[in-house]
Amino acid sequence: MHRTYSMRQSRAPTAAQLENPPPPPSSTKSGRIFGRGGFGHAFRKSAAGAFGPDLAKKLSQLVKMEKNVMRSMELVGRERMEVAQQLSIWGENCDEDVSDVTDKLGVLIYEIGELEDQFVDRYDQYRITMKSIRNIEASVQPSRDRKQKITDEIAKLKYKEPNSPRIVVLEQELVRAEAESLVAEAQLSNITREKLKAAMNYQFDALREHCEKVAIIAGYGKHLLELIDDTPVTPGETRQAYDGYEASKAIIQDCEDALTNWVTSKAAVRSSLSTRSRTLSQRRRNNLKNREGVDLASQDQPMRGDRDSWLPADQHPSYNQEESEQYQDGDDEEAVEVPGTNGEHRGRIEEREPIAA
Repeated sequence: MHRTYSMRQSRAPTAAQLENPPPPPSSTKSGRIFGRGGFGHAFRKSAAGAFGPDLAKKLSQLVKMEKNVMRSMELVGRERMEVAQQLSIWGENCDEDVSDVTDKLGVLIYEIGELEDQFVDRYDQYRITMKSIRNIEASVQPSRDRKQKITDEIAKLKYKEPNSPRIVVLEQELVRAEAESLVAEAQLSNITREKLKAAMNYQFDALREHCEKVAIIAGYGKHLLELIDDTPVTPGETRQAYDGYEASKAIIQDCEDALTNWVTSKAAVRSSLSTRSRTLSQRRRNNLKNREGVDLASQDQPMRGDRDSWLPADQHPSYNQEESEQYQDGDDEEAVEVPGTNGEHRGRIEEREPIAA
């Protein structure tokens, strides 16, 4: 395809690849059962939510849809490479300036196709990480089902056989199932947050690198177009001889150097927050940083090991014999009602003096 110069010649890894080694090839590039057409896309999307645990169905469908997206991107990358080849082939029979520039443009467009192929591999990191959340959700579903099954069975027995001894056994099993479910739900909550942030970082990092490199190629492509003389000529007039071969090669070399030396820390596009967004985000970070657990270690001090520190109740300095007798003999006393937390009345028992008329 490339008659004069190719960016795909053997070269050292780029700075971005040294900083962040490329992942293995995407899992979507092999093992295709339904081919590359739309039937496979439609089947995967519809079948994803039809099987598996209820808790994981929605994320299963998302993972399958992302697989469709990746295969579409693969197709776009291959088609772009073919377009680049065809552009170069078409330009062979044109004037010298058009022929040289279209060949170099074909090099740049072919490079975009290569970048899209690399982007698919990095995008697959995002999809695989989301897939791990789906697997955790699927593992939590059995504990939910077990707890619900025991709850339903207890309700059924209480309705049909209220005095059945199996109710006590099932209630004990329910306590254990609830404890198991609490652990599983906590793990799911923690892992979901961790994996979601990691997955989206993979996707946004891949998008940022891909888009910045495509923008670099587009910029040098416009420099190449400046080499074409588009001044109108009259019939019979000949154009000036083309002398831009070295310039076009230099532009391609500059583009390759820019792509090779690109790293995330030198990205040209920066996302700047407004003052309000920055303040709210900082407040959120400070709240998370300052949130600490309550230390209960000092509340229950260990008792001394010597037995002399233990005293009978009636020998304790603060012991009150009369008050103790009042608590023991409360049949003829009236309770002072103190509202409790659940609407019930609780309180100490004390004797009331009769109110004078």
